[in-house]
Amino acid sequence: MIPPESAVEVYDLKGLNCPLPVLKARKRLAGMRPGDRLWVETTDPLAVIDMPAFCQQEKHRLVETVSMPGGHRFLIERGEGKTEIPKA
Repeated sequence: MIPPESAVEVYDLKGLNCPLPVLKARKRLAGMRPGDRLWVETTDPLAVIDMPAFCQQEKHRLVETVSMPGGHRFLIERGEGKTEIPKA
């Protein structure tokens, strides 16, 4: 297990429900360089489905998933592909 301290930062998305954790993670990762890592913490029960699907779709690497009290923590490595922010 990779400790959270070795990642660039921890992004606390606890208390937010689908689709906000994925949308906010997408926006944060868009501002990072390829290879940078980010821990995403969420209490959304659907995140265990949504985060892996998001990483696969956006060509990011899901390095690790950790269960924590009340939720999950995901270590995501920014991929080489261009992450676009959807326009509202």
